[in-house]
Amino acid sequence: MLSFPDFNYKQIAIHIAGGSGERLRFRADNIFIQDKEEKVLFQHSCHKMFALFIIGEVSLTSVAIRKSSAFSFPIILMNRNLRVYTKINCAAEGNTLLRFRQYTDKSRATLTAQELISQKLNNQAALLRSLRYRSEKDKEAEKFIKSLRPRDASETRELMGLEGVASHLFFETYFRPLGWTRREPRCKRDIYNLLLDIGYTYLFHFVEAMLSLYGFDLYCGVLHTFFYHRKSLVCDIVEPFRCIIDRRLRKAYNLRQINPEDFSLDNHQYRLNWGKQEHYSRLFLKDILENKEAIFRFCQAYYRWVMLEKPIEEFPKFEIKPQE
Repeated sequence: MLSFPDFNYKQIAIHIAGGSGERLRFRADNIFIQDKEEKVLFQHSCHKMFALFIIGEVSLTSVAIRKSSAFSFPIILMNRNLRVYTKINCAAEGNTLLRFRQYTDKSRATLTAQELISQKLNNQAALLRSLRYRSEKDKEAEKFIKSLRPRDASETRELMGLEGVASHLFFETYFRPLGWTRREPRCKRDIYNLLLDIGYTYLFHFVEAMLSLYGFDLYCGVLHTFFYHRKSLVCDIVEPFRCIIDRRLRKAYNLRQINPEDFSLDNHQYRLNWGKQEHYSRLFLKDILENKEAIFRFCQAYYRWVMLEKPIEEFPKFEIKPQE
């Protein structure tokens, strides 16, 4: 693993491919991506590269793979909804000490779960507090969410119950101007549930990519327990960051960036019409990438939290900065 000074010196680079024909190449210790007319679209020093994330289709050669290995940085390939489909030179996957601690050290599992839910609730309250014109009902909802005490819960079931009560009230209050009914994941019962599903999916895959840099077993969680083929750790770490997607959805509504004609109803489920995906993808990707440093630092700090013999440092924190 890289040392802590390396984390501060090196950088994450992200390239969003614009179309077919783009190629990744190396020259004079620099990595760059060209289009089919050989115009340079992206360039970065290999010496300062911590990881390269490529979103979309880019051609790679064996030379590019060998060079990334020589400079010890991974290339993580993601499709356009940020799903990681392969990782190249991700040496952290051999971090057996980290995985051993994940499997055996359960002394801080409850504390970790409490912290994750506490931060999620704090960020929900912050979004409610940021509303420009607040009714008494809005103020009461914020006050109630702030009154919940996840740190007093001793069991995962109790924590999830608190989170469920808070989220139900938060969605009902924060999205009231949208004509909100209720949150139904993956059911696509209305346009706004569909858009939340899309945004949360992008966020999930980005957090997954960040955790992969350190070699975590993504299936070993502390809040979301073991379940076949569920990346429970990613489900855990994504919780404090869901507010990024919540804020973007309400902001898109306020700015009239959501057009009902972009959607169609098919068998009681809403779907995005063909050709309209990119507009909504860019809305969510923009906010996720604006917070990429915060997400990276959180995952970095969480790695240190797990690896420390004693919890002498504070648990990592993410606090939303509302912009209504």
